[in-house]
Amino acid sequence: MAEAGQAESEQDIESKIEETRQRFKSEYVEESQDKYDSRDVERLFKDDALVEGYLTWRHFVVEDALKMMDESLQWRKEFTLNDLSESSIPRWMFESGAVFLHGYDKEGNKLFWFRVKLHVKDAKTILDKKRYVAFWLERYAKREPGMPLTVVFDMSESGLSNIDMDFVKYIINCFKVYYPKFLSKMIMYEMPWIMNAAWKIVKTWLGPEAISKLKFVTKSDIQTYVDPEHLPPHMGGTDQFKYSYPPLPDDDFQSPICENGPIVSEDESDIKDTESESKEILESSFSSEQSIKPKKVNFIEDGQKPEEVERGEAGRLRGARKPTTTFKGTLLHISPSEELRFGAKESEKKCLIVLNNVTKNHVAFKVRTTAPEKYRVKPSNSSCEPGASVEIVVSLHGGFQASPQDRFLVMAAEMESSGGAGVSELAQFWKEVSKAKVMEHRLRCHVLEIPKSILSNSFESLSGTTNDHQDLQSTLMRLMATNSRLEQKLDSCLWTQKVLLGLVSFLLALAAYSLWTS
Repeated sequence: MAEAGQAESEQDIESKIEETRQRFKSEYVEESQDKYDSRDVERLFKDDALVEGYLTWRHFVVEDALKMMDESLQWRKEFTLNDLSESSIPRWMFESGAVFLHGYDKEGNKLFWFRVKLHVKDAKTILDKKRYVAFWLERYAKREPGMPLTVVFDMSESGLSNIDMDFVKYIINCFKVYYPKFLSKMIMYEMPWIMNAAWKIVKTWLGPEAISKLKFVTKSDIQTYVDPEHLPPHMGGTDQFKYSYPPLPDDDFQSPICENGPIVSEDESDIKDTESESKEILESSFSSEQSIKPKKVNFIEDGQKPEEVERGEAGRLRGARKPTTTFKGTLLHISPSEELRFGAKESEKKCLIVLNNVTKNHVAFKVRTTAPEKYRVKPSNSSCEPGASVEIVVSLHGGFQASPQDRFLVMAAEMESSGGAGVSELAQFWKEVSKAKVMEHRLRCHVLEIPKSILSNSFESLSGTTNDHQDLQSTLMRLMATNSRLEQKLDSCLWTQKVLLGLVSFLLALAAYSLWTS
């Protein structure tokens, strides 16, 4: 599948996407518009990544992708996915803790947990269970579009009574048909031998791509895929997370580190961020050209001259990696669209997040992260003028290294007043704004691999300082040789001791036999 995707050039992909859309419109939509939710059709005609996902999963065979899209969109309407909410799922299902999202694998993919022992086959509740799984998948797809999941079937303490083949087939179809390119891997933990026959049937439902993603593990080797801090104790991990409801489990997004150290609380962080950033006033000189192009917002400290600001801005942005992709939200266009890319070199320890305000009002924004001790974010809490752009610098702090498990959350909300972003105004605004009016977009971290040339250079530099090392190595070799000789002598002594013990035992037995016979 990956090879097929690589073989397609960018131009070929664009033409395939357009061909797929045109054929879907003429062969499926126009024939029966009631088959689908109009919101899904609209998204299909706007979102290139969505169509490309179907094509990639079907090896860029348009006919196969069309059938998959038809089946997927019909299923979405049947399950009313666009209107599916927490309140439309029976509360007892959330309370059971049988299915939930929590933690990450080693590649930074979210873990989707199925605790099999808590599932009991029941025809009366099967539809609710299917909607429950769909709720979690749709929730994740909206929060982290384009980012795959790792499914973990925790089969510890489960048996045949917990296996529902219809439900398992539905879960497989979710990743095989309804959510293309969503599955990273499927981890089967501690599968009882009695279920082997059932899983032979399951494999027949999987395509070759999905079969290659199946990983059967036990407690001894699950850490090949998931680090201990994201595994519960019964799997040999250290994660003390206990599922409870309400609320739904989510990433622990916190304020990033400020210049004076970690933030203590959310409210304090808002005040500190806005206080430090309110010292910077907006510089704007608009020409007829700039009224058309997005305005770039510079943060200028009191008493600074324009040339000092330019030097300061250049210093702040120096070394920051500029984004090349864009997520087009309702309030802000956010670049990059999916991930910040960090590496080991100094030039790879800064990234830019560029926000473009596409509304006619001021938009307040703030940035949160799951690893506040690692990152400095400036500005992390401010506002953006209508049509303007803001460049946010995210930099690694101290000797910390980025991890694929790290996440950033960009929150934005439209401000009705045009008063701007004073300390008190922003703090009060975030306290009063309705959650329904807040746009959220999540970014993951991508860790760049260390180039082989750097590794080879590091080995060469190590070999360049070998004088002391050679002396130490020769001493160590002599010690090892002496130790080897001592071991040989010890073995010889032990062998002699065993022989003598054998002879003594034989003589004692012979003497005892002589006494007994006399």
